[in-house]
Amino acid sequence: MGKKNNYTVEDVAKLAEVSTATVSRVFNKSAKVNEQTSQRVLEAAKELNYRPSRVAQRLRGKRKHSMIIGLIVTDLENPFFSEIARGVEDIAYQNKNAVMVCNSNEDKAKEKFYLEALIAEQVSGFILVPTTHNNKLITEIINDEYPVVCVDRKLNIGDINVDSVTVNNKQGAYRAVERLIKLGHQRIAIINGLEELSTTVERFEGYKQALEDYDISLVDELILYADSREEGGIKSTKQLLELKERPTAIFSINNLMTLGCLEELNTQGINIPGEIALIGFDDMPWSKALNPPLTAVRQPGYELGVSAAELLLKRLSNPSRNTSDIVLNPELIVRASCGN
Repeated sequence: MGKKNNYTVEDVAKLAEVSTATVSRVFNKSAKVNEQTSQRVLEAAKELNYRPSRVAQRLRGKRKHSMIIGLIVTDLENPFFSEIARGVEDIAYQNKNAVMVCNSNEDKAKEKFYLEALIAEQVSGFILVPTTHNNKLITEIINDEYPVVCVDRKLNIGDINVDSVTVNNKQGAYRAVERLIKLGHQRIAIINGLEELSTTVERFEGYKQALEDYDISLVDELILYADSREEGGIKSTKQLLELKERPTAIFSINNLMTLGCLEELNTQGINIPGEIALIGFDDMPWSKALNPPLTAVRQPGYELGVSAAELLLKRLSNPSRNTSDIVLNPELIVRASCGN
């Protein structure tokens, strides 16, 4: 028996100087790959003694029959993304599909690794919470006619149309800030997430629109950007509390940052909402258990996952259908952290 090798589709792609998506097209006998490139891939595979046995055994080149969905989220530690995953999995299971769940951790290399690994596994299609780092590879995947659905965030790739399921982030943020304004607040700080994300952009737009509609000027020192993690909320809150004139209210656009914000406010003995009112974006199971209970914009995480999975299955059954952009409405859940 010959020695087993550990070469992967990535090794073949590197040796042939092509993308993993191109290697996949060659093994699937796609007409999109020219003969010269195809030959280079096959020679590289032969040199490495690489055989896509799992692909051949399961699919014989027919992705839509793999019955496996690739789901890449950015932070499984975040309960919001766990809810999305649960929605995807429920619909997939009902339709006799399995789900391979991957956690990119907002990391470029990790997201690329999982995208290429799922290509190698020849999943039926992808459901992505995209970062902004691997647009070239995602474009290749879409151009290779893999069904792709973006969930929670929009894909920032030029004119490429892709199915998506998001929430009305601008509306949710607007209502949160408007609530604070109507409670008499003028110095309202915002702790934003990663600056390049569509969710960050849209929620900041809602914040700005609310201030503009109520004739309140933007104040640069009250506009902060963090890493969408608990530590980012802690650091941003420290910065706000060091200001000569502190904000009277904080709007945090991410649940984990809100948790960090609460931690720092409590550490420094700040009375909520007496000294600083607080509203977060994302209503989590622990929101009601806090003291005081947290006012938050509730996103329908489970429904986002359900809708994304349903869109993907529709795309699999009808690849030529028009793309859909589903936008779900958030809900402001008012509790004691913003006052009465």
